[in-house]
Amino acid sequence: MHFESVTFDLDGTLLDTIADLAEGCRLMLEEIGAPPRTPAEVHSFVGKGMAVLVERCLTHDQPPSAERLHEGIESFKRHYAAVNGKFTQIYPGVLEGLQTWKASGLKMGVVTNKPGMFTEALLERMGMTNYFDLIVSGDTTAHKKPHPEPILHGCRLFNVRPDRNLHIGDSLNDIHAAHAAGCLAYAVPYGYNEGKPVDSADCDALVSSLLVAYQQALNFQDLTHK
Repeated sequence: MHFESVTFDLDGTLLDTIADLAEGCRLMLEEIGAPPRTPAEVHSFVGKGMAVLVERCLTHDQPPSAERLHEGIESFKRHYAAVNGKFTQIYPGVLEGLQTWKASGLKMGVVTNKPGMFTEALLERMGMTNYFDLIVSGDTTAHKKPHPEPILHGCRLFNVRPDRNLHIGDSLNDIHAAHAAGCLAYAVPYGYNEGKPVDSADCDALVSSLLVAYQQALNFQDLTHK
């Protein structure tokens, strides 16, 4: 196989976490006396990390003040920590796909915008920690996706050239981060992408599952590097 490593997004790619996120937002908004948001609204707010999620929940006619945002973030942290993984579902085909990728011998990692305090606890709760050789969370590096730094950080830890790493995610944040890092990007169509469908024109392959992604990767031929 051309690739030596594979990195996966978490929310919307491996795990459907919307119910937990929506509950954390509901409790946060209730606690600080802000208007409620529907699960569908929360679905469209997910993708750029916790602070942006909270800011979007609190933005109506205008963004919240810095003090109000801080209050919301601290409240959300408490409430989300209590429900993290409670309602989360593993997407169909993910475990079978991860098992196949693992059996290939490639180095495997998670690169997510979710804060580390939630990422590791969630993977542990879902019984998925042992699949991965590294975890890059939203606070591991100075920047989050769509900046390339988190994926490049993973490649450095893997000691793998970016063009030998494949990134799989559900959003334009993943695709832009991967391409800026010099990686190929495969996208799954069932995730969040801030409430918009992923276009096959944006990614290197639109794949219905992690198993299909593996089959695509097996057939990939790099015509630029021999």
